[in-house]
Amino acid sequence: MSGITLRPVPLTPERFAPYGNVVEAAASAHAPMNELRFERFDNLVDVDIDASQHGRVGVSIARCRLPTRLPIRVEMVERHPLGSQAFIPLHRFVFIVVVGPAGESIEAEDLRAFVSNGRQGINYRKGVWHMPLIALEAGHDFLVIDRIGEGANCDQVFLSETVTLAQ
Repeated sequence: MSGITLRPVPLTPERFAPYGNVVEAAASAHAPMNELRFERFDNLVDVDIDASQHGRVGVSIARCRLPTRLPIRVEMVERHPLGSQAFIPLHRFVFIVVVGPAGESIEAEDLRAFVSNGRQGINYRKGVWHMPLIALEAGHDFLVIDRIGEGANCDQVFLSETVTLAQ
C-alpha cells in the first residue's frame, strides 16, 4: 500500500500542544463555587479571534448526522486563519482529530492523528490545519466555540499524497 497511514494515538495536552488545547476538567486546575456545591475549571480554551474583520466569539452546537467509518482516505484539510475553533463533546464519546502545524501550506507527512478518551474536547489554534470533524457514531453533539463574522475564515487544501486514517 502506498502513501501514508495515520493511526490515532491517545490525545494528551502535551501531544496536542503544538496544535491547540485539550479541553477537560483536570483535577489540578479547579476552584470551588456556589457555596462549595460546584467545582469550576477555568480558562480551558485560548479563544483567539481576529476582531479586525468584524468577528466575534460564537457558541454553537454541531450534531453528527453521518458517522465516519475507518479506514478513511484523508484528501483535504482546512484551517481557520481568523480564529481558533473548539469542539467540546456534550456527553461522553470518543472522536478523532487529524491535525497539522499552522502555516501557509501543509504536507501530508506533517499530519498527526489523535483519539480522545471520551471526556476530552479540543481547541485548534488559529491557522492550524485539520481534517473536518470526525465522529464515529451519529447523534453526538459538540459545543462549538469559534469566530463568527465577516471575512474568509476557511482555507482548504487538497493533499498531493494519499493519507489513510486507520484504527
